[in-house]
Amino acid sequence: MTRLSLSRRLFVSAAPALALAGSVAGTAHAADATSNDPRLSPRIIGNPNAKVLVQEWFSLTCTHCAHFATEEFPKIKEKLIDTGKIRYQFHDFSGDRVGLTAAMVARSLPEERYVPFIEALFSSQMQWAFAAGGDPMQRLQQMSALAGVSAAQFDAISKDNAFAEALFDQVKKDADTYNIQGTPYFRFNNTHYDQDPETYEKFADLVAKAS
Repeated sequence: MTRLSLSRRLFVSAAPALALAGSVAGTAHAADATSNDPRLSPRIIGNPNAKVLVQEWFSLTCTHCAHFATEEFPKIKEKLIDTGKIRYQFHDFSGDRVGLTAAMVARSLPEERYVPFIEALFSSQMQWAFAAGGDPMQRLQQMSALAGVSAAQFDAISKDNAFAEALFDQVKKDADTYNIQGTPYFRFNNTHYDQDPETYEKFADLVAKAS
């Protein structure tokens, strides 16, 4: 589990907030209207009538989250989500500015492209987030371009302080509500699990116990 130290300074730059003019999803968002911002709506996949809701809190720069996303989640999606056995909800829990910006870009995409984009980011995490030399924000911009985000759109998203503050506030609220100390963190209905399950079998066992 990657432990996080939450500080507003990590998330909000001194630059003035810029609303995204014509977002990637095709909707302009006023900086003072984040409460109604569709970018902040829940990201849930799977059968809406499934008895088990699995929720994951993750950071796109968390290596343990990347392990789960690349090694275990594909099997979970195939065997539990696509078969209608569980609903799965994604929660951003970023601990640094790069991870937060990555989450902001992901949430600015049309909802059907959200999961494919975070999967792409996790599968190439070492290349864009941790490669020696260069600027990880520049590499993130290049990854975003592959998802159809122009340089101008990326710049507007990354400087949208109202959006960044809203995500930060949600992270703080979730941390206080569930006593989240790091990522990944899971809830299987009302039962929590505060680390990478490491195997599909362990994950499936947690689902079975929550059923």
